[in-house]
Amino acid sequence: MNKQKTRKSVSKRFKITKTGKVLHRASYSRHLKANKSKSNLRGKKIMRKLKGKYKKKIKKMIGKL
Repeated sequence: MNKQKTRKSVSKRFKITKTGKVLHRASYSRHLKANKSKSNLRGKKIMRKLKGKYKKKIKKMIGKL
């Protein structure tokens, strides 16, 4: 049986912590920032946690499951 290859696009977008949490960057933070409030933009800098089925799928794609 062959080994599962890492999905490179997923490994660039998500980070798995030592405890197994899946983190990703917040959306809507790239461009058109002048229209958004400063508090909103500050909140977008924080990494977000994934949970549920998506978390399991991402971990499998990266090869940490």
